Amino acid sequence: MLPTGRSSSVAWATKTRREIRDTGTADGSVVVVPVGSIEQHGHHLPVATDTLLADAVSHLGAERVADDVPLLVTPPIWSGFSPHHTSLGGTMTLELEHLLALLEDVADTALENGFDGICFVNGHGGNASVIDNVVSTVGKSNPEAEVAGLTYFQLADSFIDEIRESDVGGMAHGGEFETSLMLHLHADLVTMDDADAEYLDEPYERGTQDLLVGGALSTYREFEEYSASGAIGDPSLASAAKGEELFDRLGNELADVLCSVSEQAR
Repeated sequence: MLPTGRSSSVAWATKTRREIRDTGTADGSVVVVPVGSIEQHGHHLPVATDTLLADAVSHLGAERVADDVPLLVTPPIWSGFSPHHTSLGGTMTLELEHLLALLEDVADTALENGFDGICFVNGHGGNASVIDNVVSTVGKSNPEAEVAGLTYFQLADSFIDEIRESDVGGMAHGGEFETSLMLHLHADLVTMDDADAEYLDEPYERGTQDLLVGGALSTYREFEEYSASGAIGDPSLASAAKGEELFDRLGNELADVLCSVSEQAR
């Protein structure tokens, strides 16, 4: 389990087996699985950024509904599907089928503890298609369970324009969004003197333009074709204050999702 710098009342890893079973067998119980990656994030952010953020948002959302929903958050899945980052160094990636199998095994064994539902909380765009697929495969193998999954930063879609200062392309990989969250949660791991502003320049009009501005078209490129530093966006516009607001509002959005998963699971 990666250290998050947070103590949490909903952490699976700190519970005894009896406590886990007691939570799992409660009506409407939900297990939350953060899914991240270990991949380069330019010169100013650590390679664990996606894992740290998915884990932190998962715990915040879960803590906010813990009085009403029986739930636990597992240790984060720290490696994802990141082959497009490997040439820049610092990245550890799983093969697509291995990540899918890992998530299935984690979900199946977690649900064996009596939980009625499960929610995967993803923090890396390259994992998104795997999350979509594992919801289906775990749902098929556990027909009595409510199975859901999301990518946490997409929860900001409804409010991001109230916070962002960058133009489209400024909240991509290691840009204003992720850097702000890291400045709020893990400022000691951020080196702003090494942050480079480089907006995403996607040649396809219908391709992905930003973390929160998607497109219909998927493409594959090695990451250095987009960025010499390995980061894309404008981290110079990031601040701990923005990160605090983003974190708070993301926690509220996820809390709402977890309540809904619990209701559907009852």
